[in-house]
Amino acid sequence: MLHLRLIVPADRTDEVVALLEKTVGTAHLVVLAGAARSPAGDVITCDVAREAGDGVLRELRERGIDDCGSIAVEHIDLSLSKRAVKAEEDAPGEGADAVLWEQLSDATHEESTLTITYIAFLTLATMIAACGVVLDNAILIVGAMAVGPEFGPLAGICTAVVQRAPRLAWRSLVALIGGFAVAMVLTVGFSYFMDAVGLFTSKQAEGARPNTSFIWQPDLMSFVVAFLAGIAGTLSLTSSKSGALVGVAISVTTVPAASNAAVAFIYGDYDQTWGSSSQLLVNLAGIVLAGTLTLVAQKSLWARQRGRERAAVREG
Repeated sequence: MLHLRLIVPADRTDEVVALLEKTVGTAHLVVLAGAARSPAGDVITCDVAREAGDGVLRELRERGIDDCGSIAVEHIDLSLSKRAVKAEEDAPGEGADAVLWEQLSDATHEESTLTITYIAFLTLATMIAACGVVLDNAILIVGAMAVGPEFGPLAGICTAVVQRAPRLAWRSLVALIGGFAVAMVLTVGFSYFMDAVGLFTSKQAEGARPNTSFIWQPDLMSFVVAFLAGIAGTLSLTSSKSGALVGVAISVTTVPAASNAAVAFIYGDYDQTWGSSSQLLVNLAGIVLAGTLTLVAQKSLWARQRGRERAAVREG
């Protein structure tokens, strides 16, 4: 269930209440007349089944409630109410399959912005991975993959394509390309420093590394894994399954590929640099393609589901 908290101008309260009352899947409607001060107006709260949430939010925004008032959404972890159970039963479809496009757009907006924090996490992840590739240590590689925040802008690109949001697409591309560029340049400097103090050596970097050699040897399997990870990552975002997203992060060699390209570059091993860069591009392309197709499929399936429900209501 979702909890909506709305601030509505007093002269539009009846309109919003009527909308919420006629929406299948709502419960616990409360109106607090004159309770809001900034902006001034009435406070309306109600619980909405997740599968009905996207429709309600879309209608509220079409009516301009976000401009003249406020719309806030919270997830309810536990609701002990027969009315809530009935609301979920009456709402079309299953909550786990529903996509809250407004929430997805908001989440990807935050995660796909080129900020100092984003660059810091991506750079630290790339440096950790650099240590992992030089030491041929798979544990460090996995740790670096979990730290990397690059799935945010990748999801932003997918969402922007499906929602036709050019600003989100541009912001995500800037974060993705700019973030990796900065992280790789800083990792080159880090690698030079580690070599200068004797912690990195050319013998380590160019020797046999059975645990990490896959990083600079892209093949069809690399694309397959990235494609599957893109599907899983997108589903984890739309269903709010953060645990699954962590699994996605440690299954795709984006950060390790960027780090290996930086390390190989300082030792003049341009074959490894090119191979690692190709691995990075293959993984990014696979995730974006899979994520976009997943969102398109979800949007299409949900639209058909809503269409069947509306048809059933008309016939009834």
